[in-house]
Amino acid sequence: MANKTAIVTGAGSGIGKEVALAFLREHYAVVLAGRRRELLEQSAADGRGFNSPSLVVQTDVRDPESVRNLFARTRESFGRLDVLFNNAGIGAPPVPLEDLPFDRWQAVVETNLTGAFLCTQEAFRIMKAQDPRGGRIINNGSISAHAPRPHSAPYTATKHAMTGLTKSTSLDGRKYDIACGQIDIGNAATELTKRMEQGVPQASGLIAPEPTFDLRHVAEAVVYMASLPLDTNVQFLTIMATKMPFIGRG
Repeated sequence: MANKTAIVTGAGSGIGKEVALAFLREHYAVVLAGRRRELLEQSAADGRGFNSPSLVVQTDVRDPESVRNLFARTRESFGRLDVLFNNAGIGAPPVPLEDLPFDRWQAVVETNLTGAFLCTQEAFRIMKAQDPRGGRIINNGSISAHAPRPHSAPYTATKHAMTGLTKSTSLDGRKYDIACGQIDIGNAATELTKRMEQGVPQASGLIAPEPTFDLRHVAEAVVYMASLPLDTNVQFLTIMATKMPFIGRG
């Protein structure tokens, strides 16, 4: 049986890299997209032992032409697209809302929200036209799609918006056999969450350490979502460190 094909954005590090490797382990053909080619090449090299095809495409998800090139290269190389993992994202400095520079707000919105929209558009164009028709889009939402951290307005706003994009994509894709779900991740252990060991601001104003959990569990969850038949969908999945201060009053 031919490999299924998956695109992973932000595949050079962190969650994106771990998910790309998990897809390669499951014998998907994987297209690794991101802005830094050297990190993408390293991710692809780390996955070569799984003997699955991969393609590195340097991509800026904020740029419509760059996104079009990503999906065109995918179709040229593998003939179809089965899974898109919209993962690329950035944050802004944790400063008071009124002190945040406009260009930082704009960069987060363009990457986290506009980038996911542009990729979803191109995925629709391929998935509607291919035979067999359809595919699956999985959006990286975040715990911030439900509740903010202090001084996180740009990131939180885009992740709340991602939930709306997920629902709209599910509805608009339904008649084309395009399923869309969202994974909301809380405190997966990456370079970005290492600071939590020393303590991060809480809603109460205190600084407190927070627990993290192994990144491989995120990758396994994404692969599970992707593995379902297209008549079945995980609409929303939350995976988090059990003892992180999310449920309850902070």
